[in-house]
Amino acid sequence: MSDNPKAGGFSPPLFALPQAFQGIAEQNARRAREQFEKVKEASEEISVLLKEAYAVNAKGAADYAAKVIDISHINASSALAFISELAGTRSLSEAIQLSADHGRKAFEVTTAQNKELWEIARKVATETSEPIKKSFAKALKTPS
Repeated sequence: MSDNPKAGGFSPPLFALPQAFQGIAEQNARRAREQFEKVKEASEEISVLLKEAYAVNAKGAADYAAKVIDISHINASSALAFISELAGTRSLSEAIQLSADHGRKAFEVTTAQNKELWEIARKVATETSEPIKKSFAKALKTPS
């Protein structure tokens, strides 16, 4: 051991290792450092990848939420317009006809709105997974 108690770092043990063991120990230490560096690099790459995927997903979720709000506004306006028109009917048959027309239109609009929401969700999923796909493709092409 070092005679200087303030000396930092690794001190050799009280007994000397045979030369062969020292070589193996040094080689293992070098390999461990190399593996640590590889893990550190991979960890940094994963961190960047997750940040990118999260940013894309957050934007997509905001787009989806904005569309839901827009759809809600459209549907509320349509319902209020229907109630206003229904209040102005003069006969039961006119009310039934208005109700049937509104139901048909509402079904068509809802179908189109669902398609839009589905398309946004699909787009978000695709765009969110894209950085992950690229990372896996890169990892499979890079020799270890």
